[in-house]
Amino acid sequence: MKVNLPVHRGETITGTIADLTYQGNGVLKVAQYPIFVPDTLPGEKVEVRVTKLTQNFAWGMLTQRLTTSPDRVENANQMFLQTGIAPLGHLKYPAQLKFKQKLIQDLLTKAHLDLTVAPTLGMAAPYHYRNKAQVPVRYQRGALQTGFYKRGSHDLVPMEDFYIQDPVIDQTIVTVRNLMRDLKLRAYDETKQTGDVKHLMVRRGYYSHQVMVVIVTRTSKLPHAKELVAGMVDQIPGITSIIHNVNAKNTNVVLGPENHVLWGEPTIHDQLLGIDFTISPLSFYQVNPQQTEKLYQAAIDAAELDGTQTVIDAYCGIGTISLAVAKHAQKVYGVEIVPAAIEDAKLNALHNQIENAEFVVGKAEEQMAKWQAAGLKPDVLIVDPPRKGLDEQLIEAAGKMAPQKIVYVSCNPATLVRDLQRLMEQGYRVTKPIQPVDQFPQTTHVESVTLLERTEID
Repeated sequence: MKVNLPVHRGETITGTIADLTYQGNGVLKVAQYPIFVPDTLPGEKVEVRVTKLTQNFAWGMLTQRLTTSPDRVENANQMFLQTGIAPLGHLKYPAQLKFKQKLIQDLLTKAHLDLTVAPTLGMAAPYHYRNKAQVPVRYQRGALQTGFYKRGSHDLVPMEDFYIQDPVIDQTIVTVRNLMRDLKLRAYDETKQTGDVKHLMVRRGYYSHQVMVVIVTRTSKLPHAKELVAGMVDQIPGITSIIHNVNAKNTNVVLGPENHVLWGEPTIHDQLLGIDFTISPLSFYQVNPQQTEKLYQAAIDAAELDGTQTVIDAYCGIGTISLAVAKHAQKVYGVEIVPAAIEDAKLNALHNQIENAEFVVGKAEEQMAKWQAAGLKPDVLIVDPPRKGLDEQLIEAAGKMAPQKIVYVSCNPATLVRDLQRLMEQGYRVTKPIQPVDQFPQTTHVESVTLLERTEID
């Protein structure tokens, strides 16, 4: 069935941007038909050329900005916008925080949920915060380059300043790149499946200042490894660990399963809320420790722990939330599907002399059912699921276990709203304003903490 659209491809339209999408694109509406326009902000009057049409929406390209929003960052670096490193880099920071609050509020309204969203907890300095970088290594412009892919492509944009990364990490990448150039190392060629070095991964402890460099190669041998290591040890402040990772597969996954310590330690350390964590190349560890502390503190405050409660932490990872909560609870049980993460969690508990936390490997929803069958009655359930949200089975298990409180730490507002509706069907209600936390300034991502409490249901 052919639908008559109110615009056609190639047409130039003048109008006012009404909104921002969750991807940070401006929305121009023609007879309620949305046109998504990159690098435009609400309230700006613009001239736009329609570049692509679908039945439900179109894409447009800005040809002229007729008025400018007071929230616009003048001369925003286009490189950061193009690569997706900072898709909100053109929006002033207070407006970014309001955008993230509104993102959650709009989804709640759409779902007919009459809930309040608190103002977003932001950062004093909302840049140079990331403690981990994974950058491709490619041959371009006659030299080995490091940088970031252009949005939606595998075209490398060479860069040295990544804006949202710890500046020491940026400097470390440049140092390693220069050493690799001097030693004539071959960069990976995706098309021909040739060359050696595919990626560099650098981690730096926010509190410890320890630096880990992981060199990812297609081949099992890293040429000139000895000279490369000597140069890195000599030139990189805080270097603690140099790892060679082998990833022979042609895949979007950066790290392969094989790690070889070339120099120093196999891990680095850092702290969250006073707890020391051991971080390996493959460890999942929050990339913005300053905001993670705010996020976890918000979760602990929401649960109102006083040392008498039994807590389950579903999706516990390496135990970051579990161990932070253990200080305030009688007993904490953590479950995670990744065996290596549970090993890390147990080691982290041991190193921090935390004896009231117990960790098991398993699917959260299956382990919850086992705990329920064994008669475990938690006072508080903390969930911090991946972007896809909670499994239906876990929600049912939570309903049967009936903890008095559920603290939902979310990284995806869309699945949060869906899951809140499901949890309400199990007899829970949201009793405090939802608290957004800006874990990733300059990007469209938003984390949040929601407290649900048990109510009597017929």
